[in-house]
Amino acid sequence: MTEVSFYIVEAEGADAGMRTACRLAEKAHDQGHRVYLHVADAAAAQTMDGLLWTFRQGSFVPHVVATARGENDPTPVLIGHDEEPPGDFDDVLISLTDEVPAFFSRFTRSLDIVTPANRQAARQRYRFYQERGYPLETHKIT
Repeated sequence: MTEVSFYIVEAEGADAGMRTACRLAEKAHDQGHRVYLHVADAAAAQTMDGLLWTFRQGSFVPHVVATARGENDPTPVLIGHDEEPPGDFDDVLISLTDEVPAFFSRFTRSLDIVTPANRQAARQRYRFYQERGYPLETHKIT
């Protein structure tokens, strides 16, 4: 059963949630996991792509946007939106959207990023998982 963790971001900045997702993706990648970053749209995918190169000096998170991924591309971090990830991504899902991704249950872990702007939608997602018996964790990021 998928383990679901909510990361409550206290910072107000427009990209605070994405920066948190970058740190989580880096940590998961460093631990040998394959990561799917699920964002709202193509613009958010491009923003995330740029942030993964610049969010922390000296960091390197090998990643690719799903629309640019080649057929046999082994890149361990994939950024996508509006589509289900390819079958070789089922380890760690990091979601930055207001809805529960339809494919979340195929992942071992689902990390849900909560910002001040999407807190109400996050409560609905939390109830969704809770009502279905998924193991839940909550982490506050200051």
